[in-house]
Amino acid sequence: MIDWLYLGIYRLFGVVLWIVPAWMVRGLMRGLAWIAYGVSAKHRAIIHHNLDLAFAHTLTIKQKRTIGVEAFVNLIDTLFGIIKRERLTPQEVLENVTFEGEEIVRAYQDQGQKIIFVTGHQGNWELLSQAIALKFDLTLVGVGRKLDSAVMDEVLKANRERFNVEMVYKKGAMKGCLKALSQGKAVGILIDQAIRKKFSIGVKLFGYPATHTPLASILSRKFGVALIPAFIHTDDYINYHVTIYEPLPPIKSEDQERDLIVMTQAQAKVMEQVMRTYPKQWFWMHKRWK
Repeated sequence: MIDWLYLGIYRLFGVVLWIVPAWMVRGLMRGLAWIAYGVSAKHRAIIHHNLDLAFAHTLTIKQKRTIGVEAFVNLIDTLFGIIKRERLTPQEVLENVTFEGEEIVRAYQDQGQKIIFVTGHQGNWELLSQAIALKFDLTLVGVGRKLDSAVMDEVLKANRERFNVEMVYKKGAMKGCLKALSQGKAVGILIDQAIRKKFSIGVKLFGYPATHTPLASILSRKFGVALIPAFIHTDDYINYHVTIYEPLPPIKSEDQERDLIVMTQAQAKVMEQVMRTYPKQWFWMHKRWK
């Protein structure tokens, strides 16, 4: 029963987002963000703790509040974007998205290389995957967690697949990624989630220990291909800009453990750089440092 309630709310917002002017939607996003930040003491504490670690206790309460609210605005924009794109064509999805560094991906395609993107919960990450798949005319396979609601998981799956994005779930992530790459598909991996220590590689993020998925590093080393960092940001929640950074080279020596550590730390360094540049658009309500 609860699944159909979720679906009803989803459809209701679909109608609202379609008929309400864009400027009013942005106002609604900001209002909901303030409510979320104000009501959830738990997430507010996590945000402040994360910001204290990341910025060495240099931020004032006001600055942390501003970043915290904006982080919720970004999350809501990501969720609203999923709903709104159900009614958009591929051309309309790309209409307000610009790209920087697209020649990097084109070069991989021209050379017939396998493509592995690394990114994080920065900006509208759902739009990022779909925009990349459409821009470069490729099928992008992402790694994620299945939603608790089976009905909503199917809705999200259909939404993604309309724009050439497929998913493999974490439990079978390695097998799924290997299969995707063997089929000539690209793979996209979110690298900024805290995961269990026994499944992770330790890195330093903002100078503090954090767990990091080794998946991208393992694939990079196995196939001898560089990883392509790609992130998205917006200044107005109307226009979005995708930045494709210089690839992170694979390392393959006789010391596999060291290779994976070095490659994984390089990913953490890029993630930190992006978080520093656009702090208002990262998912600060996540317990990154445990």
